[in-house]
Amino acid sequence: MRTRAAPGAGLRTPSLRRRVVAVVLLALALLLVVLVVATDQALSARLESQLRERLSDRAGFAVVLAEDYDGEELARRLEGNGISVRVTDDDGETYTAGPRVPAGPGPGGLDGPRGPGGPPAEDVVTRGDLLEVTADLDDEGRVVLSADASSVDATVTQVRLVLVATALLVLLLAGLAVPVVVARALAPLDRITEVARSITRGDRGRRLDPTVPTSELGRTATAFDEMLDEVVGAEQRARASEQRLRTFLSDAAHDLRTPITGVQAAAEHVLRDDPPRDERERVLTTLIRESRRAGRLVDDMLLITTIDAGLQLRREPVDLLALARDVVAARELSHPGIDLRADGDAVTVPGDRDRLARALGNLVDNALGVARDAVVVTVRSGGGRAGFEVDDDGPGVPPADRDRVFDRMVRLDGARRSGGAGLGLPIARGIARAHGGDVTCHDVPAGPGARFALVLPSA
Repeated sequence: MRTRAAPGAGLRTPSLRRRVVAVVLLALALLLVVLVVATDQALSARLESQLRERLSDRAGFAVVLAEDYDGEELARRLEGNGISVRVTDDDGETYTAGPRVPAGPGPGGLDGPRGPGGPPAEDVVTRGDLLEVTADLDDEGRVVLSADASSVDATVTQVRLVLVATALLVLLLAGLAVPVVVARALAPLDRITEVARSITRGDRGRRLDPTVPTSELGRTATAFDEMLDEVVGAEQRARASEQRLRTFLSDAAHDLRTPITGVQAAAEHVLRDDPPRDERERVLTTLIRESRRAGRLVDDMLLITTIDAGLQLRREPVDLLALARDVVAARELSHPGIDLRADGDAVTVPGDRDRLARALGNLVDNALGVARDAVVVTVRSGGGRAGFEVDDDGPGVPPADRDRVFDRMVRLDGARRSGGAGLGLPIARGIARAHGGDVTCHDVPAGPGARFALVLPSA
């Protein structure tokens, strides 16, 4: 015996809302880390590059100014902007200027385009925290320019702290905002849950009806509504089918009761009263007629069951005109007052001759049950289709009942009632559809009556 699992026993997964929030915040945190690291590296490289270019530019100016100034004046003019200068002239005298450990880049000094004769920035060497460049003067002197790179590290550290603080603030604000945004974005899921529970409680008419059906959740809601329509439709069809089955069993039992009662009464009369020969023959004739009637009804019910399960056909070429004339000939003697005839095109189709004869016979019997003077069977073909048209001059079939007459155990009230069990037309339609065709009901083009058309594929 299958038992229902406890809620949450099968799917122990965290909330979708929490998962989405966690993924968004994690992705944002990773982006911020990448941004901080990339900015830190880029800023550090850029500041160091600028410092190297400044030293190279100042070295170029030293070569130019050496022609006009002595060592001490040259050192004084080159220092500044965090750069220390050491000038050695051709006599071996050394002059220094500028801080040994500068406070950092600032205004002052000589700025401008790179001077001629200076070494490129690639020649700047690193000595611990110092960047240093050496330039030779024309009079065999030498100038050494140096700058403290720790100022770059200090600037980068400050920017790094600002970036980290900003990233944490952004992450905090995102942690407050993202759950609200995600909750609003996933709000339709709450409505889907509410509608599903309402339908479970019995409100089968509830639907989502999304306002934006083109969005992802809108398409999901639309598919959910279509699924509900199919489920509700299937439920309604199942209930209708169950009701038709109950009605069918009730009507079949009622129709079987009459001949069985007649058979029972006739047998009891013969057994109990031992009537004279003439009366006995009359009673036995009634018994045979009622037993045949019950047998036909049982046979029809078995055939309906076979049609529902899938009718097996023995296909062979069938001459429809010859088949129609055989069916008509079998009924002419039992209906001497009716003009019963068959005519039309000589056409051959693949099919099961016995099944098609049963279907056409049911249509002809239905017409004979209501006809006043004539029943005409016409064989027609064209457009890849062929079949029979059975016309009668009876009262006709109201338009509202032209499809209902093919339901099982349906017998119309009033003048169209033929007195049958209500299985002939359903059997005829079932046989036709098993052949790939159909049976439909129409008006007779001229005059009163009804036309039942059995149409089959001609190839």
